Amino acid sequence: MPGKKKHILVLRLSAMGDVAMVVPVLKALVVQHPKVKVTVVSKESYRPFFETIERVNFFAADVEGRHKGFFGLLRLYSDLKKLKINAVADLHNVLRSNIITKLFAFRGKRTATTDKARAEKKALTRSHNKIFRALAPVAERHAAVFKELGLPIDLSQPALLKKQQLSDGVLAFTGPKTKIWIGVAPFAQHRSKIYPLDLMRKVIESLAENPQHQLFLFGGGKSETFTLRNFAENKENIIVVAGSLKLKQELELISNLDVMLSMDSGNAHLAAMFRAKVVTLWGATHPYAGYAPFAQPLENALVSDREAYPLLPTSVYGNKKVKGYEDAMRTISPEEVVKKVYDVIKNG
Repeated sequence: MPGKKKHILVLRLSAMGDVAMVVPVLKALVVQHPKVKVTVVSKESYRPFFETIERVNFFAADVEGRHKGFFGLLRLYSDLKKLKINAVADLHNVLRSNIITKLFAFRGKRTATTDKARAEKKALTRSHNKIFRALAPVAERHAAVFKELGLPIDLSQPALLKKQQLSDGVLAFTGPKTKIWIGVAPFAQHRSKIYPLDLMRKVIESLAENPQHQLFLFGGGKSETFTLRNFAENKENIIVVAGSLKLKQELELISNLDVMLSMDSGNAHLAAMFRAKVVTLWGATHPYAGYAPFAQPLENALVSDREAYPLLPTSVYGNKKVKGYEDAMRTISPEEVVKKVYDVIKNG
């Protein structure tokens, strides 16, 4: 359909970080293809990720209500049909999204699905005959989907989101920016991706010793918030974000950070989509699986010692426990982490 307007349906539910990784790809898509309009199907809570991107609309899938279960999936398809889309980009590639995609294909719509490289990931993480090599980043695999739909994307010139203006509500919480703003997100969904908290305390205390630094601690839930408040106790230049701001407000703050220190988790991807500098710490997982934050230098990813722990990476998502590998992240010293943060600030 050269020269004609196209309306692309993009399916991507799942976890926050996975959805955030879609943002730079869609931004590049609409910038490089001015006649393309996109509707993203995801969870309502992720709507703020896409609100500032021109020609990208959002459809909230109610997976716990109207769109729950098999008949809910049919209702979702019925609702999406009304959008009059031209093609479907399945960036999730799970049963739910596969069914929706096939239903549109039966109606003659052009469709394409992300290759999750499952065999290559298995080879990267298995114990025996491991093939330790870098796989294609997720963003490139998503871009291949749009190329299949006749919409090639050049990711070498990233079109990332702009820094957001801090609203009065956020400024009342943070105060004006007069220092170097450092975000720290010490948690992840799985224990094998979390830097030991006693070492993280040392990192935070070291960074907070510099009076020119303002630290913001990110997390969620009562347990994480309690730990973060303990880290921040009696330190005037540490603010605990967890439990204090809504997601949209957190995005404002994250977009204004000078650097984000994160695990292999969603906060790394949120910072990257706003072109903030990101330092990541890796335990059971590894950036070679393709989940490093978008457009960030590989040297900003500090990985656990593979000589001491040769089975690494043991997992793509960090959900597998390997006996004897519980302390793999202790091979990343607090001093190394602090130095990397300083280097990134200096070179930023």
